[in-house]
Amino acid sequence: MKEELSELGVSLELRSANEAKIRIEESGAVSTALGEADFVLYLDKDKYASYALERAGYRLFNSSRSIALCDDKMLTYIALSNQGIKMPKTISPSLDYKGNPMDEKSLAAIATELGYPLVAKTNYGSLGNGVYLIKNHAELQDFECKFHAIPRLYQEFISSSCGVDYRVIVIGGRFCVGMKRVNEDDFRSNVARGGKGERVEIPKPFIDMAEKAAKLLELDYCGVDLLIGEQGEPVLCEVNSNAFIKGIEEVTGYNVAKDYSAHIAKTLGL
Repeated sequence: MKEELSELGVSLELRSANEAKIRIEESGAVSTALGEADFVLYLDKDKYASYALERAGYRLFNSSRSIALCDDKMLTYIALSNQGIKMPKTISPSLDYKGNPMDEKSLAAIATELGYPLVAKTNYGSLGNGVYLIKNHAELQDFECKFHAIPRLYQEFISSSCGVDYRVIVIGGRFCVGMKRVNEDDFRSNVARGGKGERVEIPKPFIDMAEKAAKLLELDYCGVDLLIGEQGEPVLCEVNSNAFIKGIEEVTGYNVAKDYSAHIAKTLGL
């Protein structure tokens, strides 16, 4: 991104969250060590820092709201609900702040509605972390015992897309490039889990859904993960506000960084 922005006459400096030294002062004002900047290319998921930076007057790519909606999987599904976007049937169990796991009757009801195998996810996590394929009631009980005190969700398993999905990059609400990810050894297609990216032509219905999701979430840049339904239709899995660039560039030969840099410069009139 630094190289591509420099081609447009825009300089970019790398700063860590610690180096930014974000503080809320006694006066109530937000202070940082960033100094003057036309924008912040925000590659983190820390929603607190992103909200604070915006309060300090910086324009973020992506916005703090968009980052927060994408970082929490359940918030993503809720934000995209009632919008004509097909998603797996999803159940968000209530949080028990007394530390008690879900009762057996409620747990059995989830299993009856979703069937086995089903997918269990912690609401926060990347690279396939916190995502489990639950094959029976004993495994469901085990997951609930381990994670009952944190935000989580249960989801129907889209067997037609086992180990396969599409990763689609959308910039400024427009489709740029995509790849098919295939994992023969895991139901998760993530490259971090052994999945392999393939350069393919992305079907139009998948492009349309990715663009719609990105626009609804008001994302400048994102990677949309789409499952393949029983009839070959797109089913939204996740939306990533900080999707990695290197992997998809290597697979497709497409310069994602150049497109993203052009979007930033155009948006700011630089």
